[in-house]
Amino acid sequence: MKPLKIYIAGRYSSTNIIDGLRNIGQGRKVAADLFELGFAPFAPWWDASFVIDNPGGHYSKQMFYDASLQWMEVSDAVYIISGVGDGGGVDAEIMRAGELNIPIFYKLDDLLRWADIKFI
Repeated sequence: MKPLKIYIAGRYSSTNIIDGLRNIGQGRKVAADLFELGFAPFAPWWDASFVIDNPGGHYSKQMFYDASLQWMEVSDAVYIISGVGDGGGVDAEIMRAGELNIPIFYKLDDLLRWADIKFI
């Protein structure tokens, strides 16, 4: 059976670089954990590599947001790790997932229980 596609949503940017880097690290860590559990995760924090590896690229925040949403829209579920109620991208992702009837999870245990049911 194919691995379930899980879109990970959470806080990305911050008012200071240290917290922004922590957010990126947390998101990437969760993606690695889900991958090790057998999922096919998508983590928007991987976008940081586009800029770091190609500093002369002409990117905008909107370009990354639009591309990430394309992945969310074909995901089997959305896993929220932070940023709910901030009025930012996570809230918009939750709204869009709801419009598309994509299951949304806030706790890993709930996601794992749902995945077990999907595999049966």
